[in-house]
Formats: sequence, structure tokens, C-alpha cells
Amino acid sequence: MKPKKLRRVLFGNTDYVFNYTWRKAHFRFHDPFSELAFALEVGKGGARSVQMAVQGFIIKYLLFTRKGKDCNFHSLCEISKQEQEGALAVVLAGILWAAGAAQKATVCLVTEDTYVAATPDYSVDDFTERLQLFEFLEEEATEKFICDHLQCFKGEGSHGVILFLYSLIFSRTFERLQKDLDVTTTHLLRPSAGGFLCTQAVLNMILTGRASPNVFNGCEKGQSQETLHGVLTRSDIGYLQWGKDTSEDDRLSQVGSMLKTPKWPVWLCNINGNYSVLFCTNRQLLSDWKMERLFDLCFYSGQPWQKKPVHLTIDTHSHPWERHQQEDTHGGGRRFSPVEMTIRTKWKEATINWDGTVPFF
Repeated sequence: MKPKKLRRVLFGNTDYVFNYTWRKAHFRFHDPFSELAFALEVGKGGARSVQMAVQGFIIKYLLFTRKGKDCNFHSLCEISKQEQEGALAVVLAGILWAAGAAQKATVCLVTEDTYVAATPDYSVDDFTERLQLFEFLEEEATEKFICDHLQCFKGEGSHGVILFLYSLIFSRTFERLQKDLDVTTTHLLRPSAGGFLCTQAVLNMILTGRASPNVFNGCEKGQSQETLHGVLTRSDIGYLQWGKDTSEDDRLSQVGSMLKTPKWPVWLCNINGNYSVLFCTNRQLLSDWKMERLFDLCFYSGQPWQKKPVHLTIDTHSHPWERHQQEDTHGGGRRFSPVEMTIRTKWKEATINWDGTVPFF
């Protein structure tokens, strides 16, 4: 175990430790057989983005890749506790396996024994010093091990999200991480308001297996002609972002097609720095252009007040005069919800019907 190296790759130094909201974050589902049976309960702080990225993969698995199940919305609400736990084990193992380049995965667990003592340049946090690493050369073996030790990721007080992040780093390896990152991102977390937020490199490592620090396709030249690393492969689930302060002219901040058009119609969304998930239950949405004329999306914000997913109807071929009828033109035009603006980064001219729900602002 290399706790100093781990701290440097996370925080850029060996002094920082995770704050309270990170330490208490774990992977816990809403009640089985409920309208949010498929969904994780998500806390506050920087761990949210990791939880919501994992949430996207859980939806992908439950809708599209688990064997013998219909892919429809109703099936998501009919999930038992056993199916919730099975989905979590499959998803965590799959993400770690992809980070390990489909060759090796590493799972970190906290044990009783302390392996590292405090030194002047290393502050103890009472669990990183007790980590033990378990390595696996097959995805199925990784999955079985996580399934057998699921309480270490989903239990109250388990530090489950931190353990998953540690496992992700060790699966990726320090050597690969060094090659993935560039001058814009030298470590994985950044301080913010007394806590730590994930950089894009962490999210891309979950989404694609590689800790690319940027959202564009391939590599680009930065302002000083340095090479900046973007996304090299089409991701399993996608990523969309919109912020009221983001300039549309900044080419480096624009999400590329590798993330915008994933293999499955599920997107992690960063909307003004808040993370949520959009998904479609039609597996052919992104493989048949005719499906993209009129379709439904479900939106899960992870916020405690949301008791069921919101259903949106997306129309990408409405006529301009219809669109003007739908948009209130007095007072400088209708105020669009950030959710709508995010959807339009993928489907530019779309009109969005909230089907009776009050739009989120």
C-alpha cells in the first residue's frame, strides 16, 4: 500500500484528508419495489458526482444488459433488495475492470490491522492506514468478491464511496494515471468550500476507464501549444453538461461525440455543477436516427425531494411556428429550465414537454 502516493494523486499533497460528507458517503438504494427502487440515495458534497456516475451504470445494467429481463420503465420499479445488490456488485466490478484495461482489477477494503504509521508529512485518517488490496485477473472473480463484501461499500459508516475511488485508482494504476492526465489536471480532486470536488478526470475514468481530464474527442492543443487529453473511445453511458456561465465559443469545454453519443441511451449530466441522470428505455434510440424524432427521456436528480423520475417528451422535428406557440414570447422569451438547456446541447432544436411536471429551475 502506498498511502502518500494515493494522497498525492487525489489531493496533490499528503496533508489533506477527506471531509465528513465524503467519509459518510456510501452506495445505498431507495426502498425495493418502489418508484425509485433502481435509484441510489445520494448525499451532499463531492461524492455525489461519483454516486451519480455509478447510478448511470446501474440504470444501463438494469435496462439493457442484465439477462432475461424486459427493458421497460416498469421493470425498474420492480427491483428486489437482492436485485439491487446484484446490480451494484456487477456495476462496481465492471467499472473497476474497465479502469484496469480489462486485464486486472484491484479492490480496496478496510481491515483491522494498521499498515502505515503517522509521520511528520502524513496525517492519518484512521482508515486509509488499514487498507488491504485484493487483485483479480478476471471480471467475474472481481464481481463475486465485491458481492461477498458488498457491505463494505453499501453499509452505514463503511466509507463506501472513498473505498470505491481508492479501488478505481489502484485498478487504473499510478503509472497509467500519470499518462492519462495532462498539464490542466495533475491530481484528481480539487478543494471547494471546505470539501473536495471530483475533476473531470475522475468522471471520465468511471465513464470510459481512462482518466482523461477533458470532454472533447481525442487530443487538442492548449493555449501554450501543450497537448491536452480528451476522450478516445465511445463511452458505455454518456455525459452532458451545461452551465449558465459556460461560453459556447470555448471549444475545449464542449462535450465531444464520444461522450454525447454513448453506446446506451443513459447520460450523466452536470447542470450548473449539480449531477443528475437522463435516460431513455428504448435501447435503439442512438442506433436508429428515426427514433430521435420523438422520444421520451426520464430524469433523476438524486435530490431528496424527488420521489419519482420525471418523464419528458423530446420532439426534435417540431415546426418553428409550433415552437413559438409553446414558448411564451412576452418579457424576452420563456425562461428555459437548465435541464432543457442541457438536453439541447445534444438535440439542438428540440422542444421539451414536461408532461404535467413543473419544470426544474
